[in-house]
Parts: sequence; C-alpha cells; structure tokens
Amino acid sequence: MKRLTLVFALIPCLLSAAESPGQQEQLATLKKAALKIDQAVANFYRQKKLPVPQVTDDATFLRRAFLVSVGRIPTIEEARAFLEIEDPAKRDELVHYLLRSKGYSSHMTNWAFDLLRLADGRVGTTASNEPYRHWVRTAMTENMPWDQFVHHLLSAEGDGWDQKTAAVGYYTRDRGMPLDNLANSMRVFLGSRMECAQCHDDPFGKTERHDFYQLAAFTHGQDTLNQRYMAPLWNELRDDRRAMGQEYNIAQIMWDKVYGMSLSGGGAGRISLPTDYQYRDAQPGEMVGAKTPFGKGVRMSEKKDENDGRKQLAEWVTTKNGEQFPSVIANRMWKRIMGKGFYEPVDEFIAAKETQAPELMMHLVQTMIELKYDLRDFQHVLMLTKTFQFATNPNPSTVETGDDFHGRKIERLTSEQIWDSLITLAGGDPDKKPLRTLDDRIYLNGRPVLVGQKNMSQLSKEVLALKSEKEVRDYFDRFMSEIKSGGGGGKGGDSMMTMNAVQRYNNDAQVRASELPSPAPRSHFLYLFGQSERDVVEGASRDPNVGQVLSLMNGFVQRQLVNNPDAHLYKGLKGAKTDEEKIRRIYVAVLNRPPTSEEMSWMKEEITASGENGIRNIVSALVMSSEFLFLQ
Repeated sequence: MKRLTLVFALIPCLLSAAESPGQQEQLATLKKAALKIDQAVANFYRQKKLPVPQVTDDATFLRRAFLVSVGRIPTIEEARAFLEIEDPAKRDELVHYLLRSKGYSSHMTNWAFDLLRLADGRVGTTASNEPYRHWVRTAMTENMPWDQFVHHLLSAEGDGWDQKTAAVGYYTRDRGMPLDNLANSMRVFLGSRMECAQCHDDPFGKTERHDFYQLAAFTHGQDTLNQRYMAPLWNELRDDRRAMGQEYNIAQIMWDKVYGMSLSGGGAGRISLPTDYQYRDAQPGEMVGAKTPFGKGVRMSEKKDENDGRKQLAEWVTTKNGEQFPSVIANRMWKRIMGKGFYEPVDEFIAAKETQAPELMMHLVQTMIELKYDLRDFQHVLMLTKTFQFATNPNPSTVETGDDFHGRKIERLTSEQIWDSLITLAGGDPDKKPLRTLDDRIYLNGRPVLVGQKNMSQLSKEVLALKSEKEVRDYFDRFMSEIKSGGGGGKGGDSMMTMNAVQRYNNDAQVRASELPSPAPRSHFLYLFGQSERDVVEGASRDPNVGQVLSLMNGFVQRQLVNNPDAHLYKGLKGAKTDEEKIRRIYVAVLNRPPTSEEMSWMKEEITASGENGIRNIVSALVMSSEFLFLQ
C-alpha cells in the first residue's frame, strides 16, 4: 500500500511507460554507466587510501535530489510520501520522476539563461530577445541534445521571429561586438579562454592575436537581412524632429524589432587584421583566412568571401576537437550534480590524463558521447551513483587536488533555488501553473496593436521579404494606416492577457524564476539574492548582504508565507491533532526532515508561550536558517 502511495503521489503515469522494453533497456544502460563511475571512484579511494564515505539518509537525499534536479524543495505532500515509504528502489524512482518533470526543464532553463547571458531586452535598442528566449526554453523543455543545441546557436541565420531560426538571437544579442561573442563561445563551449588575444598575445596561454583573428574570420561579415532597403526612410524620420512621434515609433518597430533581430551573412571566412596589429607575422589591415587554432584543422581562403563560415565553425566546435567539447559539458553537468567541477574552473579545459582521476574523467567523456549529448540522461546517470548519495564530508579534503568525491559540496542555494523553494512553501507545486508563452504581439508605446490581425512573426516575415526601397516605403505607409485605423489593443481578451502578464511579473507573483523577467528587476527577491544581470557568463553571485536579511524579515517571505494563513504550508497542517504533529509537518515542509527531540522540545515551548503566533515564528525561523538556505 505504501508503495502505491508513492507511485500516485510522485510518479503518475510514468511507471507504466518505464515498463516498456525500450525504457527498461535505456534505464539498464544508465545504471551500468553509473556503476562504472562508482567503480572508478572506488579505485580512487583505494589509490589514495581513503575511507569509503557513508551513504546519506533519506531526508538529505530527498532535499538534495529535488534541489539539484528541479531547483526547488519538495512540497509537503511529496516529502511526506517519500519519507514514509519503505522501499529500496524509492531513490531511483524519485530520480526518474524528477528528471521527467516540468521542474527539470525550468531549472535547466535558468542554467541556460545564465550561461548564455540571456536577457529579455537589449541596451540601446527596442529590439527584444523574446523569441530567442522562447527558443532556448523550448530546447530545454524538449531536451535537445547539447551538440545540436550548440550547432544551432553557432550556425543560425535568418528571421529572428521565426522559431526555426530564432537561435540567431545568440549573435544578435551581441550585435556590434562579434569578437566578444566569439571569445564567449570558445569559453562556454570549449573551455578555452581566448579573450585576451583580442588585443595581444595571451601571456598566460598559448593563443596569439593572429590565431584569434583567424578564428574570428569564421563569423565575420554578420549583417541584418535587407535592412539597407529601409535605411533611407529611417534616416529621414530620425533626422526630422517633427516625425519623432507616432510615425517614428511605428518605423522603429520595423527597424529595431524586425530588421534589428534578423541575421544575414553565414560567415565570410576571412577578415582584415586591425589597424593596431603589432606583431611581425603580419601587417595591420592584412587579410587573413579562417583557421582553427587546435583540434582537426579547418581552413578557409583569404582570397574571397564565402558564406558558410559559421556552419564550418559549428561543425568544428561540436565534432572536431576530440575530448574537449564533450569534456567541457560533462564537467559542467558534474558540477551541477556533485557541487564542484571535476576540474575548476569549468571554463578552462583540462585533458582527462592530466586530471586527478583520468580513468573516471575519460569515462564521463565517453558516457556523454554514448548518450549522444543527452544532458538529462547524463545527469540521470550521475544521480543514480552511490557517489551522489554520499554524505557530505564536514572536514577539509586530504587530497592534494582538494576533491575527494566525498559527498556533495556544501553551498548556498542560488537565488533561483531559494525563490522557487519559497513559492513552493507559499503556493504549492509551482510546476502545475501555466508557463510563460511567446509574446509575439506588436507593441506600440507599450500597448499591443493589431491584436487578432497581425503579430510580430507575421510582420517580420512580410517585412523581410521586401526587395526594394519602394516596397519598404509602400509597406510602411500601409502598416501605419492599419495601426491608425483602429487596430490597437486594449479590448476584450487582450486586456485580460495584459492583466495576466502584469500579475505574473509583480514582485509577489508566485511563479518560477524561469517565468519571470530575465534578469529580474532590482527590487525583486532574485536580484537581492544574486541573480545574474546577464552581462557576463555565469555572472550570478552567492555572496551575502544586508538586503537579503531584510528581505527575509520584511519582504515576500513575511507577506506571502509567514503571515499568510492561505499559504500552502499551513494547509499541510490540517488534520494534525497535536502540537507535536504540527511541528513535525512544518519541519518536513521547510527542511524536509523531521525535528530532533531537542528541536521538538524548543518548538513546543515556543507554541506554549506564543500560541498561534508560535507556529508563524517557527516557520519564520526555519526559513531564515542556514539549513534552509544551504544545500549539502
């Protein structure tokens, strides 16, 4: 009976699918890969003469598994169902459930946004990253293999509003800064830090400035699609101060949000060296052809422009670098699950043979390749290991590398994990709420127009198909007439959509961090707790500050959780007949474990002294405790 309770509470409709021969075979493959990891770790312990750690208890595993895989703590119902069942297979079943839930894609979306510096808007333009954001979110939800994901980003070309080509946002997000974009690509996808070589030979590495420009030649020649046809009209309106009203704003929709979000030029394959080039191996302004600095060599001619440089770069990054590409992403996933990279920093590649455990690192690389870059399956493998289940070592490592694979490293939760856990306590399972959808309405002065008549996807397709200045001018006149003739929004269903959007974005909206603006406003909880501002790669911070304490004492936590009688946490106390049972349920809900006998004694004293306020005081104290804010 208890097993059935777990099945219905945690994994509805999944066990039947897991019983299919295909899924059984896949699960067996994942377990075999996990066993090899544990065997390699066991060999490491024998070589280093280390004692084998103890496996952590159910409560710690439960909390760790939820926060690592779906980015939130379990609901009180999920926690009670797991802790109360006695079944040797329940940990494996929990992992299977979590990695196929909506919460997994939400948590991965936060990771991808941080890695790619994906912000909703762009500085200095009214262009938007909305379709690019939606493309990334969809890729995470559909579990697009990592090599395909990266290939799409590096080779995309076309209409920024078409979901088939919306990955162009990866380049247009950095429009005007192609060298910075390239340096970030090498850092993120290949663990190669080349940014110094934009200006000079890298004194700490092997990359010369000439090498960097040869690599930059692959992506050189980026432009917008057909924007030249609108340039005369745009210049007229921009220079005519009398037109700086509605006419100018309507033109700006076409200029920024259509042309400005498109990408043409597949990569010229050649580039001229900068005028300040200072080395004897070439002259300033000299044309150089594209050439890869390591891995299997790829070259393009400096004699003429080509149009497939970015595609060749994408092929080289994903398939022609031996262990480097799979190693970097395997190491990033290892850090997500285990708390510390196999090698650190994760964006500085180290060959397997040079790591502390070459056998294990090479197995991780081979596993990533064998799983065809399926990041969900790879994380599934890691979470099936005994290594993932080891209790955290409270003592410093005695291994010279600093990592003895002794349990997950203790660290403060990310801002997104804290937020998503708080809204779980306040409102229940946040993954049952509707996700943010692609908003492709046409906005003029902050209000939607032509609702039900035309959206940005249609507008972009029509505008980008125009083939002359005359066609652009004629289209602009028709577009302006359509808007002025009463195609504005604000009526009927659209008012409701706008209201829902506003409610979803306010500071108390109980929706996942992945659904909120990216980055969150400076007044939001997420910003206070260190969410990345999306300016630099993985720019999030976990440093403490006074604002965090004040937020926990006076902000969302008090309004929507502690002092809110309708909070989901308090609903979980219904049916509890004694103070002891109420205290136990609060602990299970917040810390995902029952209280110790000493804690029970303290909390009973608080309820005796403060009555119903005692319950709220307990909730407040636990949410502000280090145990809630940290993961082990």
